[in-house]
Amino acid sequence: MFQHQVSELVLDNCRSSDGEIEGLSDSFKELEFLSMANVELSSLAKLPQLTKLRKLELSDNSISGGLEVLAERCPNLTYLNLSGNKIKDLSTVEALTNLKNLKSLDLFNCEITNLEDYRDNIFRKLPQITYLDGFDQEDNEAPDSEEDFALCFAECEDYEYPEDEDDEAGPPGEFEEEDEEEGESDLGEEEEEVGLSYLMKEEIHVRCALLCDYRKRGI
Repeated sequence: MFQHQVSELVLDNCRSSDGEIEGLSDSFKELEFLSMANVELSSLAKLPQLTKLRKLELSDNSISGGLEVLAERCPNLTYLNLSGNKIKDLSTVEALTNLKNLKSLDLFNCEITNLEDYRDNIFRKLPQITYLDGFDQEDNEAPDSEEDFALCFAECEDYEYPEDEDDEAGPPGEFEEEDEEEGESDLGEEEEEVGLSYLMKEEIHVRCALLCDYRKRGI
């Protein structure tokens, strides 16, 4: 079955039925990244056993508790996004204590963030995490996409673009007549080269942005 080969699965904006999404089961044994943003989840009770899952996106749902299930079903989580859910109490988050590999937790836009000393309390209750809502205990921001962008840019520069058929060299002497007029159009060609160079650079940036986005989704 193809499920055994899938490592990334995005189910954003699908609709769950009674706490589960049809087709999502523990047959996805190689799954490392799962995104279920805005799927109307109110409970994790029916989350399948995903022992290789490292990153889980659950933003913009209605989850208010039952987080202890995550340690049972997804024991190797390193990244968990619960932003935009209905989490209000520190005791609810304390259920994540058994996720020993958890490094990054996002509770942005949950009611719990309004509690006094919210950040200090979360870091104290979950000493294994490094980043909360994108920042560490010293308010240093989690590594952003700059390093990914640099790597992507290098990949783009190394990418060998297919040659246009029109650029293929013709037989000797084919363009001799054009060469005679070269002096008259040096300025125009120079401007054209600058324009092409700029456009190619812009294309590389677009490719890099896309690659970085894909890299993030696989984070």
